[in-house]
Amino acid sequence: MELSGKNTMVVGLGETGLAVVRFLRTRGANVRVNDQRDAQALGQAARAAEALGAELVLGGHPDGAFEGLDLIVVSPGVPRLEPLERAEERGTSVVSEIELAGRYIQAPIVAITGTNGKSTVTTLIGEMCRRLDRPIFVGGNLGRPMIDAIDSDATSPNGMVIVELSSFQLERVSRLRVHVAVLLNVTADHLDRYPSFEAYTAAKARIFERQEADDYAVLPADAPALRDLVRGDGTVVLFGGRAGDVRVEESVLLDVQTSLRVPVGDLRLRGSHNVSNACAASLAARLLGVADDDIASVLRDFAGLPHRMQHVRAVDGVEYIDDSKATNVGAAVASIDGLGETGGKVILIAGGVDKGGSYLPLRQRMDHLGRAVVVLGDAAPLIEEAFAGSEIGLRHARTMDDAVAQAASLAEPGDTVLLAPACSSFDMFRSYAERGDVFQQAVATLGGTR
Repeated sequence: MELSGKNTMVVGLGETGLAVVRFLRTRGANVRVNDQRDAQALGQAARAAEALGAELVLGGHPDGAFEGLDLIVVSPGVPRLEPLERAEERGTSVVSEIELAGRYIQAPIVAITGTNGKSTVTTLIGEMCRRLDRPIFVGGNLGRPMIDAIDSDATSPNGMVIVELSSFQLERVSRLRVHVAVLLNVTADHLDRYPSFEAYTAAKARIFERQEADDYAVLPADAPALRDLVRGDGTVVLFGGRAGDVRVEESVLLDVQTSLRVPVGDLRLRGSHNVSNACAASLAARLLGVADDDIASVLRDFAGLPHRMQHVRAVDGVEYIDDSKATNVGAAVASIDGLGETGGKVILIAGGVDKGGSYLPLRQRMDHLGRAVVVLGDAAPLIEEAFAGSEIGLRHARTMDDAVAQAASLAEPGDTVLLAPACSSFDMFRSYAERGDVFQQAVATLGGTR
């Protein structure tokens, strides 16, 4: 795609948007930046874009700003906008950063999507593929924007680009070809953005659309309905369950096609859902040519990512687990299920910004495995409503410190206090990471013995 002299726009000036501005300017394009926020709110990002020579149109989305353009690149957080739709009707090309980056990448692309577990699996596959003698890029929704990979050795035919992709990033792809596409799971999420669960699922399914016969679609064996989402020509391979190529039998993670055998007890990842994640990553790595010994070594060494089932400390026989990244009900349910074999009960800390799903699955798990729920944040009344009539105790907290103190007072030796909010963090915190940090700080101040 020739960009020199083209009139382009970047909508949304977050980390991804600024990376796209840099890329377009290095290719000689004229760049206009549009964002709902004003220059003061954008801060350094606005100054950086202006220093790169971009024209700034901030504080709204005026119709005129979307005219006379050859290309519009939309950042993943940007919702549907009428000016964008009208630009598309006029014939302007409107793409995501992922779609644009894919057009410049010669290396095979490995992409991981799903409602939960994406970051863990992306990181695991990246660590496994680092054992290969080839340049690797790992990023996407996980960290560095995919477009930052361009012009690195990782995007050459000998390289490999491994990216986590959200549904937002997949909304505007049309030509992106993914060599190994991993769909981990789909549960209700982001229903504050999508008109239906089906629309959310359809966005995830775009990861498969351009696959060819020598590509792979990796899916969970215990979710056969997801196979209907594979619209491309990729070969379907399965993980987990009873029929997956990589699955657990008699507490051993094994690959039925190779000699890979790793006792589940050797894994440092916590929770049964992370065992499933390990199966998915191992299968993808094998398809990419990683040797069994290297896969096994990474599985034994990898302790997980911050704020994802992260053990904080034990106090008076009670374990404290930070799973602040559990920002939807499905993730929180998986976290609770993952603690089902500990023998004790779960005291759950939940709440934040509601994302439009039902909290009844949370109640069903807690009725079976829980002792109490401590709720906080904007969604607290909705969670309380879902637990109406439950025998599980429910408390309200004003702050995270208060929530941890109340949870500690309810816990008994052998129990686990679990931060798995089932909500986004933006009512009280800047991010899920800050929420997890505050939880860990509160736990650190608890009295008692380790």
